[in-house]
Amino acid sequence: MYRHFAWLPKRGTNFALDNCMQSLKLKFLCLIVLLTAFPMSSAMAGKFNAIVNGKSHHFNSTYDWNENNFGAGLEYEFHSESKWKKIAMINGFRDSNNKMSYMAGVGLHRELIYSERFSGFYILAGINVFIMTREDVQSNRPFPGLLPSLTIGNQSMGLNFTYLPKAAVQSMTNVRMMDPTISGILFMQFKVSLDKLLP
Repeated sequence: MYRHFAWLPKRGTNFALDNCMQSLKLKFLCLIVLLTAFPMSSAMAGKFNAIVNGKSHHFNSTYDWNENNFGAGLEYEFHSESKWKKIAMINGFRDSNNKMSYMAGVGLHRELIYSERFSGFYILAGINVFIMTREDVQSNRPFPGLLPSLTIGNQSMGLNFTYLPKAAVQSMTNVRMMDPTISGILFMQFKVSLDKLLP
């Protein structure tokens, strides 16, 4: 069940080079994801959001996990006249083991609620597909993920929520190996529109 955690690279003279190569591979894979997911012509009319990571909650946990997942990132929302919104994202943050983790991916979200009140209040729900690195998952080798997402906000700021159900926690991390009672993880980010921050 945990076969993908069995392989760990040996910390020899080539360890730094191996890490460097893995970092380059991650950046290359992220670029491929972004270029293939969205047409370049649509990238001129959207908006950028600065991301501030983040808080998490480990449900039914018996272990003292890090839940102050500090970090930063960038989110780009492509222009759309429909209720479906395409989003690209990149983030770095302190994970549950208080180690730096990095991710990049894309999302497809649907607008559930929109109101002109409160500076354009909205609620979005959808799916994020991403590539991520964690020190406790094959020593930072990139791995793919897919998770549900919910966003509540307005044209100036908002909150992103991502939930890792029990199955995702088990397959994507080694958390359940150390804490078998955990039933899920809720992760939260704060975002603010760069259009509101920059002149």
